[in-house]
Amino acid sequence: MLVDDHAVVRMGFRLLLDAAPDMRVVAEADSGEEAMRRIDEARPEVVVMDISMPGIGGLEAVRRILAKEPAARILVLSAHEDAMHARRVLKAGAAGYLTKRSAAQALIQAIREVCQGKTFLEPQIAQELALRQVAGTAEPLDTLSEKEFKVFLALAGGQSVQDIAAVMSLSPRTIGTHLYNIKQKLGASNSAELALIAMRAGLLTP
Repeated sequence: MLVDDHAVVRMGFRLLLDAAPDMRVVAEADSGEEAMRRIDEARPEVVVMDISMPGIGGLEAVRRILAKEPAARILVLSAHEDAMHARRVLKAGAAGYLTKRSAAQALIQAIREVCQGKTFLEPQIAQELALRQVAGTAEPLDTLSEKEFKVFLALAGGQSVQDIAAVMSLSPRTIGTHLYNIKQKLGASNSAELALIAMRAGLLTP
């Protein structure tokens, strides 16, 4: 099952995968919510999931699908090329992480490995995660909840509290509470410092 909010992206992946002799796309979804609704009827062996989507988003969808179907095999295919997103995805229970910059053959290989019960990580991401683990680097961003992490990325990217509240369907007051907690956990005093933390983690391009 392909889960991505861009129809053109899904169409491209469908053409690629349907051409493989051992693969068939059995369903598509344009959001995490629709993926959760369709997974029961489609019964896919592998779910290929984007994480940056409107609504609950891919990361929360991974968590909810696995809570409902613990045996589900989910491969995250994301535009995010940093180890931080990969780590959160694996922590949520996904079986693999691949960036959209990867070659078409890498996606086919990743799906095959995930279907066989293996964990797949793009080599560059795997190396970065391994180096951080060996170095024993403490990552303050890991202390943020998923909702706080989402708010953090939006704030670091320059969005206002009001804009984030509208996108996340929450009140500005709730976003303000999240902002307070984020600053406390990260030891930041303003948005500029949050942006700097995001840049150092590879989450923002300078």
